[in-house]
Amino acid sequence: MKIIILGAGQVGASLAENLVGENNDITVVDLSPDNLQELQDRFDLRVVQGSASSPVILAEAGAEDADMLIAVTNSDEVNMVACQIAFTLFNVPKKIARIRSQSFIQYEKELFGSGAFPIDHVIAPEKLVSDYITQLIDYPGALQVANFANGKVNLMAIKAYYGGSLVGNAISTLKQHMPNIEARVAAIFRRGKAIRPRGTTIIEADDEVFFISASQHIRAIMSEMQKLEKPYKRIMIVGGGYIGESLAKRLEKDCSVKLIEKNLKRAEYLSETLSNTIVFCGDSSDQELLTEEHIDQIDLFITVTNDDEANIMSAMLAKRMGARKVMVLIQRSAYLDLVQGGILDIAISPQQATLSALLTHVRKADLKHVYSLREGLAEAIEIIARGDSMTSKVVGRELCQLKLPPGTSIGAIVRNETVLIAHDNTVLETDDHVILFLVNKKFISDIEKLFQPSPFFL
Repeated sequence: MKIIILGAGQVGASLAENLVGENNDITVVDLSPDNLQELQDRFDLRVVQGSASSPVILAEAGAEDADMLIAVTNSDEVNMVACQIAFTLFNVPKKIARIRSQSFIQYEKELFGSGAFPIDHVIAPEKLVSDYITQLIDYPGALQVANFANGKVNLMAIKAYYGGSLVGNAISTLKQHMPNIEARVAAIFRRGKAIRPRGTTIIEADDEVFFISASQHIRAIMSEMQKLEKPYKRIMIVGGGYIGESLAKRLEKDCSVKLIEKNLKRAEYLSETLSNTIVFCGDSSDQELLTEEHIDQIDLFITVTNDDEANIMSAMLAKRMGARKVMVLIQRSAYLDLVQGGILDIAISPQQATLSALLTHVRKADLKHVYSLREGLAEAIEIIARGDSMTSKVVGRELCQLKLPPGTSIGAIVRNETVLIAHDNTVLETDDHVILFLVNKKFISDIEKLFQPSPFFL
């Protein structure tokens, strides 16, 4: 597939890294020669320096015969105009744009759904992050959450702690503890390295365990790995941008919410807009303010400003002063490994959320969802089995017969409205939604080929 990526920032670079090894012809366009040179030094791809909204530059990038254009520059306007030019002048079949401004997003249907701007898929990072944080709040103790099959199936990552009834026991004993609940451990990461889970594998304290189950059973399974945490009721949010405002609106109905915003005008706006949220204009690193607002009684402290360092430092301070859990928004990928699971409980990466949404639309096979996990090293996907036993390498076959790449496991199958946890003797049928976990994302193209029906396969 010939793909043009507009923008060589963190998202554009991550996207190029994910796609370049999958037999794609990638061209990256950016104004910065340094960004482009760095990408060219690392990957086998083409680069073009210039404005992403220039017809001349798009022509130079090969828009005339491109299969897809992905606009992820820092300018919404440039992304929108680039898609318009790609459609009008070059008839590019598929156009995806990252749009961050809420003034555009609130008119998404009118601007993009009606065809005013010919954009096939709009990616709104702030909304994606807000949705993701809300999911984590719904499952206290979860490190990562991924929903599949319209919410029927969840993939959950949690840390195993001393006191969990399954810790120190083999995975096979999960069935003994919960005979009426079906679940599958998709992967275990121990001290940063992936361990292939078998029935005899002993779960140790501090293991990061990924498991799959029907959504209604998630909390019961979590209780086997760690002491089930109480719901978050007292929440403090730092940062009154779109993410902070959106979270406060969602949470203030059921929780006691406080929000700290530095900018006076923005704080005044939020205090008028939000119904049951207490808004403060101040500095989240002000110990006196945190003390006055009883930080030691806060269940969850969430920092979502645009400043990574400020987010990290204020979260560390809040944790030291007694906040039960802290959640930190971090833009720079280099910081993620440093803070995740240490003194800071959960790190949120907007780049990973954006990348997951982009990959869902970019992958070749009949994919419904793609989630980029563990800072982009692993992936979880929902793929549909097409064809029949004559044309497909998977339909009509038991799971144990499938030639899956190393480190790949099938966790669950959704057939019509029924959730089936995967077993070796499970037989795949046409139109099954199959949820897979890949420890190494480099094998995604092998999965796509495996599930792609062919009239020549017998």
